[in-house]
Amino acid sequence: MVVTSTTRTADGSRSGGLAAPQRRVADLGGRIFSGFSLGAGLVILAALAAVSIFLIIKAWPALTASGADLAEISWFKSDSLLGYVGPLIFGTLLASVLALVLAVPVSIGIALFISHYAPRRLAQSLGYVVDLLAAIPSVVYGLWGALWLLPVINPVFTWLSDKLGFIPLFADYQAPAKNIMSASVVLAVMILPIITAVTREVFLQTPRLHEEAALALGATRWELVRMAVLPFGRSGIISASMLGLGRALGETMAVLMVISPGFLFSFHLLKPGQHQTIAANIASQFPEASGLSVSVLIATGLALFVITFVVNMAARWVIARRKDFSGAN
Repeated sequence: MVVTSTTRTADGSRSGGLAAPQRRVADLGGRIFSGFSLGAGLVILAALAAVSIFLIIKAWPALTASGADLAEISWFKSDSLLGYVGPLIFGTLLASVLALVLAVPVSIGIALFISHYAPRRLAQSLGYVVDLLAAIPSVVYGLWGALWLLPVINPVFTWLSDKLGFIPLFADYQAPAKNIMSASVVLAVMILPIITAVTREVFLQTPRLHEEAALALGATRWELVRMAVLPFGRSGIISASMLGLGRALGETMAVLMVISPGFLFSFHLLKPGQHQTIAANIASQFPEASGLSVSVLIATGLALFVITFVVNMAARWVIARRKDFSGAN
């Protein structure tokens, strides 16, 4: 038996003797958790600052080097650092955007099927499969793309080039299909599970009252999705897409194993030897790099770091603007 003593306060009321110790313990726990959370946030900021400082310091020799010094690098294919990094940035953005265009509609469809159309048992099984696909290493996707996808997709690219070759996007195809479009297809398959998993969880959080209200008004299943689910999940779709875009921007091995590299500003999606990404270029050149060439590669990594940072900031800005118009509000 726990005996509690009571004391009379100034206004004549009684207070329990255990109230003050419990309050002190609760306040101590709150202060500990607040300090831990603040420390975790500062660690993230410190890590970001450390990475930024490291990239700037290591890339500085390349940023300040003359054209003559850069020309001594055997694989340097430009008169200036900007001329070398520019095509790499273009190839990285082109491959990532194409992968996003291919993956996002399919991901939304799969997420809607799992969350609102599939039977419960089938939905659970599909959810497990999607989560499993997200855990497959990128080198496995690269092997799959190089050994299985390229021969399969070759007739498709041949048909596109023959029938739509008057459009520069599909002109001048040459087998095998080691081009930017093949790399984008592999990237799309890689980011598909990530976007699907996040979008599915967002759709499952749609308020039940919103769905019941739409059904009460006589909405069909598609009208329910269009009026209640998609407006509520708009910010989540954007977040999932940016998460997938972040992986596509930094992907290395899958692109390296599929693409035939080039350093051009070209929109010939089916022609090999036109494009290269920053991450794949670093992976291919770094083993033999030394001295100034290492600084050049780190400078390209700094460019990729800035691109990723800008993309994330833009995503946060879009989400913040659309939040007030979300169906959740």
